[in-house]
Amino acid sequence: MLHQVITQKQSLKVSPQQIQFLNLLQLSTLEMEKRIKDELEENPVLEEGSLETVAETDQDNFAEAEALSPAEDFRDWDEYGNDDIPDYKTKSNNVSADDELYSTPIVQKQSILDEIKEQIGFYNLTERQQLLADFLLNSLDDDGFLAYDLETLADDISFSQGFFVESEEFQPIMQIIRQLDPPALATGNLKECLLAQLERKQEQGVKIETARKIVEGYMNDLAARNYEKLIHVLNLCPEQLREAIQLITSLNPKPLAGYGQENILQNQNIYPDYVLHYEGDKIEVVLNGRNIPEIRINPIFNELHSGNDRAAEQYIKSKVSSAKWLIDALKQREETMTATMKAIVKLQYDYFETGDIKRLKPMILNDIAAIVGRDISTISRTTSGKYVQTPFGNINLKDLFTEGLINSKGEEVSNREIQLVLSEIVRDEDKTNPFNDDLLVEKLALNGYNVARRTVAKYREQLDIPNAKMRRLF
Repeated sequence: MLHQVITQKQSLKVSPQQIQFLNLLQLSTLEMEKRIKDELEENPVLEEGSLETVAETDQDNFAEAEALSPAEDFRDWDEYGNDDIPDYKTKSNNVSADDELYSTPIVQKQSILDEIKEQIGFYNLTERQQLLADFLLNSLDDDGFLAYDLETLADDISFSQGFFVESEEFQPIMQIIRQLDPPALATGNLKECLLAQLERKQEQGVKIETARKIVEGYMNDLAARNYEKLIHVLNLCPEQLREAIQLITSLNPKPLAGYGQENILQNQNIYPDYVLHYEGDKIEVVLNGRNIPEIRINPIFNELHSGNDRAAEQYIKSKVSSAKWLIDALKQREETMTATMKAIVKLQYDYFETGDIKRLKPMILNDIAAIVGRDISTISRTTSGKYVQTPFGNINLKDLFTEGLINSKGEEVSNREIQLVLSEIVRDEDKTNPFNDDLLVEKLALNGYNVARRTVAKYREQLDIPNAKMRRLF
């Protein structure tokens, strides 16, 4: 026999609208611009324009559109209005260069691989050799290494091109490629890459004997900074070892290192989401949305009736409802982002006033959530991937949230301040005898920051500072 039991419990459910709003909140300015443009293309009831100007102008346009006859609805006056005017009356020969509209030329960039293939073109290669050279260059990885042996390449090109190729046919091609710039192309590993560059240096009259011995047999000792062992095993004086190390460090560890960085630099452009305006002692927060179009609902759809077509009427209602929600969500997003940035400026006023990182106060997400009256997850989404433009550069908002530590004066300071002092200590140290973590703890204590050794190690890793052994220079 079944027993029915009535229970009461509390549960938290997030509606789909709330999830969509949180997703909007996390978008950056550029992503928000793309999202709105996509909505304008997908939702026919949305159009660009301010909500304040929709009342009179659009209603007048709607009335004029209703008054037009069916024939006039499809009349294109730009196309047919001047049909009766002869062409010679609309042409003029007195056109100067100033009348031409200037357009920015499109810059066509050439990849490093194309430049290398152009160098190959200066050699008198047969059609078959040119095909082998192109296949070999296309087989290089992004760093310029060749990860396959010549027999594998011969099998691959024989299978793909339909004619038999011997691995020996690649040998003269390899010799030509090794003479091209950048040097050491098509080498198999770091050792071969460095040796190929040393051979190029030797052709230029540079003495490479010591450097070649180190590369051929003692790369692990060089990486571990075992300079005493290298001096003893190779029977060198300190000056000879120093010159050899300088020569090796001047080489590229990868054949294509330093090439093809243009696109990477272009992608590093930052578009700030906030802009700070300074007026005397006041700092005004402005949401940077100048490229985000304003949207509104086309008033024609408010007057549009679909008659007996229920499907069309339901479609229009759903699109109007979706458009209204988007407009309200954008307004709520703007209010939340502005309130969050104002709270950050309020807590970090000294920092934004001077730009001195030592005046950055400890701050966590909970501090901003308490001021704004929002959940911590909302504040996290609002600040994630967002930048603010200041007179001293664009700042990632996540970098402003730091933990706090107590210094020797009993004041709470940001860990960013301690990291700054740590980097200054490492920068000014003697590189022939760098400080280990225990000495760094003592140096920080002299500056008034009492931190543990494991904390120093953590900050050092966050700053990408290697340990003392790896920082040592001969």
